[in-house]
Amino acid sequence: MKRFALSLVLTIAAGTASATTLKMEVNGLVCAFCANGITQAFTKKPEVAAVHVSLEDRLVAIGLKEGHDLSDAAVTESLKEAGYTVVSIERTEQSVAV
Repeated sequence: MKRFALSLVLTIAAGTASATTLKMEVNGLVCAFCANGITQAFTKKPEVAAVHVSLEDRLVAIGLKEGHDLSDAAVTESLKEAGYTVVSIERTEQSVAV
């Protein structure tokens, strides 16, 4: 029984250890200039592997490098400083391309 419980705890911990992609719904995205500015700002961060901005869906997806993370507060602050409002943040294992 203890072995099963330990296995379950390790499985749960492994599944929540780190997300590979941050998906954010963002208000204020209206043009290609917006998308370009966000892409340039986040690709400069050492934790970021890829950035995708969808103006149509008001979505910013940031793919993180393996073993790296960005806090929700840091992402929100970066976008706020650029003039955008973060509506929601989701962490997922899906790639940025999905």
